[in-house]
Formats: sequence, structure tokens, C-alpha cells
Amino acid sequence: MHKVKELRERQGLSLKDVEAISGVDGSLINRIENGKVTPRVDTVVKLARALGVSAGELLVDYEREFAVT
Repeated sequence: MHKVKELRERQGLSLKDVEAISGVDGSLINRIENGKVTPRVDTVVKLARALGVSAGELLVDYEREFAVT
């Protein structure tokens, strides 16, 4: 989910900042950002709230990846 990293960095937030705001473990955020795990819906919602965006905005990368052509 490169969108998480993009939004986090654009806002000048560290992994620790997002961890503190969202309650999601920093190591999990790192793995999500690097595409190593697919987050559960509740995790997407927590991250979206912490980053001030909709959950749908965070899912844009997945939508593109799984788009039917």
C-alpha cells in the first residue's frame, strides 16, 4: 500500500507518529507500506483516520492492482 507511505511522508509523519495516532503497530505499517501484507479492513480504517483520508483513498493501489482489463 504505497499510498499509506505517500500520505504519511507528505504529512511529515514518521512510522512512530502514525503508530501512536492509529494504534496500529509500526512494524505492521511498515510491512503494509512495502506490500508484504494485505491489511484487514479495520486496519485500513484506523490508518485512514490517522492520515485524515477515506479508507477508499488508501485502497486505490489495490483497486489498480486487481483491475479487470
